[in-house]
Amino acid sequence: MKRFFNRLSKILVPDPQVDSVSESPKSKKEPQKQSEEKSASRPQLPPICFFFAAHQPNRLKAYDFFDIGNDPFYEDDELNQSLLDEACETCYLPANQLFTELIEEGAGQFQLSLSVSGVLLEQLEHFRPDVLASFQKLHATGGVEIVAETYYHSMNFRSSKTEFSEQVAKQMAKIQEVFGVQPKAFRHTACVYYNALATCVEDLGFESMLAEAVAFPLAGREANRLYRSPNCKELKTHLRNGILSDDLAFRFGDRDWTEHPLTAQKFVQWCQGSGGEVINLFMDYECLGQHQGAETGIFEFFRALPQAWQELAGNFLTVSKVAAALEVAGEYDCHEPTSWAYLDKDLSAWGGNAMQGEAHRKILLIEDTVKTKNNPELLHQWRKMQTAEHFYYMSTKDGEVAAFHERLRPYPSAYDAYLYFMNALSDLQIRLDEE
Repeated sequence: MKRFFNRLSKILVPDPQVDSVSESPKSKKEPQKQSEEKSASRPQLPPICFFFAAHQPNRLKAYDFFDIGNDPFYEDDELNQSLLDEACETCYLPANQLFTELIEEGAGQFQLSLSVSGVLLEQLEHFRPDVLASFQKLHATGGVEIVAETYYHSMNFRSSKTEFSEQVAKQMAKIQEVFGVQPKAFRHTACVYYNALATCVEDLGFESMLAEAVAFPLAGREANRLYRSPNCKELKTHLRNGILSDDLAFRFGDRDWTEHPLTAQKFVQWCQGSGGEVINLFMDYECLGQHQGAETGIFEFFRALPQAWQELAGNFLTVSKVAAALEVAGEYDCHEPTSWAYLDKDLSAWGGNAMQGEAHRKILLIEDTVKTKNNPELLHQWRKMQTAEHFYYMSTKDGEVAAFHERLRPYPSAYDAYLYFMNALSDLQIRLDEE
């Protein structure tokens, strides 16, 4: 059977055709190039801050009506292990090795930030301990900051602040167990951000949080600075540079792109002319080797990038080092949830239709029941069903977005994704009633 190359291991991704502040990628390079000569005279360049998010969901099997009450196992173990192995061989192992070498060869000058979801850490522990060891080796270089997220890569804050906080606490405990650290920075699934969420993240003790740079709350200001929600007193907000991030995450291997091929020397010139105080490049870890296959030259690009940037007297910093070094430039007043997904930059990829809304409602409706049963197995299963991909697979967005969803969805249709999810949830409810 053909390998699931196009079913990318990390689903929650920004639109490859648009940036975060409504500027066309086709026209963006000229203003940057015109500013390069002027920028070259600056005594100090803004640091580049790389953040990568690593995640693998537990995909459900084709769970039909007749399985309800008869089959307590909901996940497609064969598919999940197959896609995990693919991600490990094409991305995690070679990327971890590359970044370990770059950090060691540069005596710590190259640095990056990384989040690894709890469900991915579980899968690596069970199926690929060799890959987990490579993540630990990478972290042990001292050049990697681990950033927190929700354990189950969920998007439930608006429905249950309690469940959100519990998942963050579980993730923090897992990070302590695996890496021996307590993260200072937080990134929600798909870079979801808004004022109320920022307040909660601050209350949980984090010092800074990642977000997508969206035009309306920026109000004409540049993204390459630190900001703060008006609801927060201390928490700093890092805004993703959507143009430059997507140059690497999506446009890099596109032979029809006018800037193809993208070299490290060309890219650092764009960074040199981008202005501001920090250049935040946030993307899925799976962009290295999966979103952009090895044949595109993505690994060679990243191997050359640190030296090319340092030759311009540029440096690299982790998220928390940026937060410690810079003051906020102003308020980032974001009343409604934003994300890094597609042109809309909202949550419609996970909750834009009636099926998604019903699935969200039903899964959270049984929260109190699950937690009063004191059954760790059922609680874990219920939480795994909150992983954002389950709802993403139910999306019925049209146009180019529809084709993208169809490539990633491991089911024939959005309706099938909804049906399998609801059938599995019905079985879970029966098991809870029988407790």
